[in-house]
Amino acid sequence: MTRHLLPLALAAAIAFPAMAGAADSPTPARIIVSGEGEATTPPDLALLSLSVMREAKTARAALDANNDAMAAVIAAMKAAGIKDRDLQTAGIQINPRYNYTNKPDGSQEGELVAYQVTNTLSVRVRDIDKTGEILDKAVSLGVNQGGGIAFTNDDPAATVTEARKKAVADAVAKAKTLAAAAGVSLGKVLEITDQNIRPAPMPINAKAFDAAAGAAPVQAGENAYNVQVTVTFELK
Repeated sequence: MTRHLLPLALAAAIAFPAMAGAADSPTPARIIVSGEGEATTPPDLALLSLSVMREAKTARAALDANNDAMAAVIAAMKAAGIKDRDLQTAGIQINPRYNYTNKPDGSQEGELVAYQVTNTLSVRVRDIDKTGEILDKAVSLGVNQGGGIAFTNDDPAATVTEARKKAVADAVAKAKTLAAAAGVSLGKVLEITDQNIRPAPMPINAKAFDAAAGAAPVQAGENAYNVQVTVTFELK
Protein backbone atom coordinates (compact mmCIF):
# COMPACT_ATOMS: atom_id res chain seq x y z
CA MET A 1 0.00 0.00 0.00
CA THR A 2 2.89 2.34 0.82
CA ARG A 3 4.40 1.80 -2.61
CA HIS A 4 1.09 2.87 -4.24
CA LEU A 5 0.73 6.06 -2.16
CA LEU A 6 4.29 7.28 -2.70
CA PRO A 7 3.88 8.35 -6.38
CA LEU A 8 0.71 10.29 -5.47
CA ALA A 9 2.51 12.10 -2.68
CA LEU A 10 5.36 13.06 -4.98
CA ALA A 11 2.90 14.30 -7.64
CA ALA A 12 1.12 16.48 -5.08
CA ALA A 13 4.44 17.86 -3.83
CA ILE A 14 5.32 18.90 -7.36
CA ALA A 15 1.88 20.29 -8.28
CA PHE A 16 1.27 22.48 -5.24
CA PRO A 17 4.40 24.63 -5.65
CA ALA A 18 3.54 25.11 -9.31
CA MET A 19 0.00 26.26 -8.43
CA ALA A 20 1.31 28.53 -5.73
CA GLY A 21 3.72 30.10 -8.18
CA ALA A 22 0.90 30.75 -10.65
CA ALA A 23 -1.23 32.33 -7.93
CA ASP A 24 1.61 34.57 -6.80
CA SER A 25 2.38 35.90 -10.32
CA PRO A 26 1.31 39.57 -10.59
CA THR A 27 -1.56 40.61 -12.85
CA PRO A 28 -0.19 42.34 -15.97
CA ALA A 29 -0.59 46.12 -15.99
CA ARG A 30 -3.48 47.19 -18.18
CA ILE A 31 -5.46 50.21 -19.29
CA ILE A 32 -9.18 50.41 -20.10
CA VAL A 33 -10.45 53.11 -22.46
CA SER A 34 -13.74 53.87 -24.19
CA GLY A 35 -14.18 54.96 -27.77
CA GLU A 36 -17.05 56.44 -29.72
CA GLY A 37 -17.75 56.37 -33.44
CA GLU A 38 -20.41 57.89 -35.64
CA ALA A 39 -21.42 57.21 -39.24
CA THR A 40 -24.19 58.85 -41.25
CA THR A 41 -26.37 57.72 -44.12
CA PRO A 42 -29.45 59.08 -45.88
CA PRO A 43 -32.70 57.39 -44.77
CA ASP A 44 -34.41 55.03 -47.18
CA LEU A 45 -37.58 54.36 -45.20
CA ALA A 46 -40.31 56.66 -43.84
CA LEU A 47 -42.58 55.44 -41.03
CA LEU A 48 -45.99 57.11 -40.86
CA SER A 49 -48.72 56.87 -38.24
CA LEU A 50 -52.10 57.88 -39.67
CA SER A 51 -55.33 57.96 -37.68
CA VAL A 52 -58.96 58.35 -38.72
CA MET A 53 -61.45 59.47 -36.08
CA ARG A 54 -65.20 59.46 -36.69
CA GLU A 55 -68.01 60.41 -34.31
CA ALA A 56 -71.69 59.41 -34.31
CA LYS A 57 -74.62 58.99 -31.95
CA THR A 58 -74.08 55.25 -31.72
CA ALA A 59 -70.92 53.16 -31.64
CA ARG A 60 -72.15 51.19 -34.66
CA ALA A 61 -72.64 54.32 -36.77
CA ALA A 62 -69.25 55.70 -35.72
CA LEU A 63 -67.52 52.42 -36.57
CA ASP A 64 -69.23 52.21 -39.98
CA ALA A 65 -68.19 55.76 -40.86
CA ASN A 66 -64.65 55.07 -39.69
CA ASN A 67 -64.46 51.84 -41.68
CA ASP A 68 -65.48 53.63 -44.88
CA ALA A 69 -62.90 56.40 -44.39
CA MET A 70 -60.04 54.05 -43.49
CA ALA A 71 -60.86 51.76 -46.41
CA ALA A 72 -60.44 54.75 -48.73
CA VAL A 73 -57.12 55.64 -47.10
CA ILE A 74 -55.79 52.08 -47.43
CA ALA A 75 -56.88 51.95 -51.08
CA ALA A 76 -55.03 55.20 -51.74
CA MET A 77 -51.89 53.84 -50.06
CA LYS A 78 -51.94 50.77 -52.30
CA ALA A 79 -52.59 52.90 -55.38
CA ALA A 80 -49.48 54.92 -54.45
CA GLY A 81 -47.40 51.75 -54.51
CA ILE A 82 -47.42 50.78 -50.83
CA LYS A 83 -47.32 47.00 -50.48
CA ASP A 84 -49.55 45.01 -48.12
CA ARG A 85 -46.53 44.10 -45.95
CA ASP A 86 -45.97 47.82 -45.31
CA LEU A 87 -49.51 48.49 -44.05
CA GLN A 88 -50.45 47.48 -40.52
CA THR A 89 -53.35 48.40 -38.27
CA ALA A 90 -51.83 49.74 -35.05
CA GLY A 91 -55.03 49.97 -33.04
CA ILE A 92 -58.77 50.64 -32.98
CA GLN A 93 -60.38 52.54 -30.11
CA ILE A 94 -64.06 53.09 -29.33
CA ASN A 95 -64.74 55.76 -26.70
CA PRO A 96 -67.92 57.39 -25.46
CA ARG A 97 -68.01 61.20 -25.31
CA TYR A 98 -69.87 62.96 -22.52
CA ASN A 99 -70.97 66.53 -21.91
CA TYR A 100 -70.74 67.48 -18.25
CA THR A 101 -72.90 70.07 -16.49
CA ASN A 102 -72.40 71.45 -12.99
CA LYS A 103 -75.19 70.80 -10.46
CA PRO A 104 -76.14 73.17 -7.60
CA ASP A 105 -74.54 70.84 -5.06
CA GLY A 106 -71.16 71.15 -6.82
CA SER A 107 -71.21 67.74 -8.43
CA GLN A 108 -71.24 67.09 -12.16
CA GLU A 109 -73.73 65.23 -14.29
CA GLY A 110 -72.55 63.53 -17.46
CA GLU A 111 -74.69 63.12 -20.57
CA LEU A 112 -73.63 60.66 -23.28
CA VAL A 113 -73.70 62.61 -26.53
CA ALA A 114 -71.69 60.51 -29.01
CA TYR A 115 -69.23 57.72 -29.63
CA GLN A 116 -65.80 58.25 -31.13
CA VAL A 117 -63.99 55.54 -33.10
CA THR A 118 -60.29 55.95 -33.94
CA ASN A 119 -58.42 53.63 -36.30
CA THR A 120 -54.63 54.02 -36.55
CA LEU A 121 -52.65 52.76 -39.54
CA SER A 122 -48.86 52.31 -39.59
CA VAL A 123 -47.36 52.83 -43.03
CA ARG A 124 -43.83 52.12 -44.27
CA VAL A 125 -42.96 54.29 -47.27
CA ARG A 126 -39.97 52.86 -49.13
CA ASP A 127 -39.91 55.59 -51.76
CA ILE A 128 -39.41 58.47 -49.37
CA ASP A 129 -39.70 61.04 -52.16
CA LYS A 130 -43.43 60.24 -52.09
CA THR A 131 -43.84 60.86 -48.34
CA GLY A 132 -45.28 64.37 -48.65
CA GLU A 133 -47.61 63.29 -51.45
CA ILE A 134 -48.87 60.31 -49.45
CA LEU A 135 -49.50 62.45 -46.35
CA ASP A 136 -51.43 64.98 -48.41
CA LYS A 137 -53.53 62.27 -50.02
CA ALA A 138 -54.26 60.59 -46.68
CA VAL A 139 -55.52 63.83 -45.13
CA SER A 140 -57.75 64.56 -48.13
CA LEU A 141 -59.33 61.10 -47.70
CA GLY A 142 -60.16 61.47 -44.03
CA VAL A 143 -57.03 61.14 -41.88
CA ASN A 144 -57.61 63.71 -39.14
CA GLN A 145 -55.32 62.59 -36.31
CA GLY A 146 -51.80 61.26 -35.85
CA GLY A 147 -49.42 62.27 -38.59
CA GLY A 148 -46.37 60.94 -36.76
CA ILE A 149 -43.40 60.51 -39.07
CA ALA A 150 -39.91 59.08 -38.65
CA PHE A 151 -37.13 58.45 -41.15
CA THR A 152 -34.98 55.37 -40.69
CA ASN A 153 -33.01 52.77 -42.65
CA ASP A 154 -34.20 49.35 -43.70
CA ASP A 155 -30.73 47.79 -43.29
CA PRO A 156 -28.24 50.01 -41.40
CA ALA A 157 -25.70 47.19 -40.86
CA ALA A 158 -23.00 48.68 -43.12
CA THR A 159 -23.33 52.11 -41.48
CA VAL A 160 -23.21 50.62 -37.98
CA THR A 161 -20.08 48.64 -38.95
CA GLU A 162 -18.41 51.85 -40.10
CA ALA A 163 -19.33 53.54 -36.80
CA ARG A 164 -18.00 50.55 -34.87
CA LYS A 165 -14.62 50.74 -36.67
CA LYS A 166 -14.40 54.43 -35.88
CA ALA A 167 -15.18 53.71 -32.22
CA VAL A 168 -12.34 51.17 -31.95
CA ALA A 169 -9.94 53.57 -33.71
CA ASP A 170 -10.96 56.28 -31.25
CA ALA A 171 -10.26 53.97 -28.32
CA VAL A 172 -6.82 53.04 -29.71
CA ALA A 173 -5.92 56.70 -30.19
CA LYS A 174 -6.95 57.54 -26.63
CA ALA A 175 -4.97 54.60 -25.23
CA LYS A 176 -1.82 55.63 -27.13
CA THR A 177 -2.11 59.18 -25.81
CA LEU A 178 -2.56 58.03 -22.22
CA ALA A 179 0.24 55.47 -22.44
CA ALA A 180 2.68 58.01 -23.91
CA ALA A 181 1.82 60.51 -21.18
CA ALA A 182 2.50 57.82 -18.57
CA GLY A 183 5.80 56.81 -20.17
CA VAL A 184 4.70 53.27 -21.04
CA SER A 185 3.80 51.50 -24.27
CA LEU A 186 0.71 49.57 -25.32
CA GLY A 187 0.71 45.82 -25.52
CA LYS A 188 -1.86 43.51 -27.03
CA VAL A 189 -5.62 44.02 -26.83
CA LEU A 190 -7.06 41.91 -24.02
CA GLU A 191 -10.76 42.61 -24.43
CA ILE A 192 -13.20 44.61 -26.56
CA THR A 193 -16.77 45.25 -25.44
CA ASP A 194 -19.46 46.72 -27.68
CA GLN A 195 -21.70 48.78 -25.40
CA ASN A 196 -24.50 49.13 -27.94
CA ILE A 197 -27.04 46.35 -28.44
CA ARG A 198 -28.74 48.06 -31.38
CA PRO A 199 -27.78 51.69 -32.05
CA ALA A 200 -30.76 53.88 -32.88
CA PRO A 201 -30.48 56.46 -35.67
CA MET A 202 -30.42 60.16 -34.85
CA PRO A 203 -31.81 62.52 -37.52
CA ILE A 204 -29.34 65.28 -38.46
CA ASN A 205 -28.59 67.78 -41.21
CA ALA A 206 -32.12 67.91 -42.57
CA LYS A 207 -32.42 68.80 -46.24
CA ALA A 208 -35.60 68.96 -48.30
CA PHE A 209 -36.25 66.48 -51.06
CA ASP A 210 -38.27 67.28 -54.17
CA ALA A 211 -41.97 66.89 -53.48
CA ALA A 212 -44.93 66.91 -55.80
CA ALA A 213 -46.74 70.19 -56.21
CA GLY A 214 -49.23 70.76 -53.42
CA ALA A 215 -47.84 67.97 -51.26
CA ALA A 216 -46.92 68.49 -47.63
CA PRO A 217 -43.32 69.77 -47.34
CA VAL A 218 -41.22 67.06 -45.69
CA GLN A 219 -37.49 66.90 -44.94
CA ALA A 220 -35.70 63.57 -44.92
CA GLY A 221 -32.25 64.65 -43.71
CA GLU A 222 -29.65 62.09 -42.65
CA ASN A 223 -29.46 59.48 -39.92
CA ALA A 224 -26.44 59.26 -37.63
CA TYR A 225 -25.62 55.94 -35.96
CA ASN A 226 -23.48 56.11 -32.81
CA VAL A 227 -21.51 53.21 -31.36
CA GLN A 228 -19.50 53.05 -28.11
CA VAL A 229 -16.87 50.42 -27.29
CA THR A 230 -14.65 49.67 -24.32
CA VAL A 231 -11.16 48.30 -25.04
CA THR A 232 -8.71 46.81 -22.53
CA PHE A 233 -4.99 46.94 -23.44
CA GLU A 234 -1.98 45.34 -21.83
CA LEU A 235 0.77 47.77 -20.83
CA LYS A 236 4.46 47.09 -21.34
